[in-house]
Amino acid sequence: MVSMGTMLIRIGLAILVGGAIGAEREYRSKSAGFRTIILITLGSCLFTIFSTFIGGPGNPDRIASNIVTGIGFLGAGVIFKSDNRVSGLTTAAIIWASAAMGMGIGAGQYLYAISACIIALLVLMLFTKLENKIDKLNQTRDYKIVCAYDDEKIGYYEKRLKQNHLRFKRNTQSRKANDLTGTWIVQGSEKNHERFIDEILNDETVKEFEF
Repeated sequence: MVSMGTMLIRIGLAILVGGAIGAEREYRSKSAGFRTIILITLGSCLFTIFSTFIGGPGNPDRIASNIVTGIGFLGAGVIFKSDNRVSGLTTAAIIWASAAMGMGIGAGQYLYAISACIIALLVLMLFTKLENKIDKLNQTRDYKIVCAYDDEKIGYYEKRLKQNHLRFKRNTQSRKANDLTGTWIVQGSEKNHERFIDEILNDETVKEFEF
């Protein structure tokens, strides 16, 4: 059985670990911030400790085993999709990992939990710069161009995309009155995107351009 002193140490450590990760999330203004992550690690720690009391020595994982399932609902709540982009996956992963750290602390595995906390912080803080560099090498953007109707205009814009070394997939093509509208999903480096955008913005035949 876990003594009162040991329980207080584990609770305090769970709060510190959750606070460290939560502070980083709060600094970046994420949906799951300082208080949320602390409550996740604290709750996971307590559930794990209580498992030893309620489940007994023969079945100590009766409650703890359901933490993974329960935490999935919290993770799903911070994931959303808009404009062909999925956001919140990193925050959902942090919720999941924080619960694991809380469980580790509740089970008395302090070294593993603290090591995981340090690694998680390094990934969140240091790998962001690397992620930004990778993003500059390959970005996906949605383009919409409206111009006066001309059978060759869609092909003309797609030729411009190819000239700027951009990969594309034509999404829609429509005509309304004398206007022709085309939309594309385009991939390529940030530099190539910016060059293409600059060309289209200075193209007098373009009536409307969304990018």
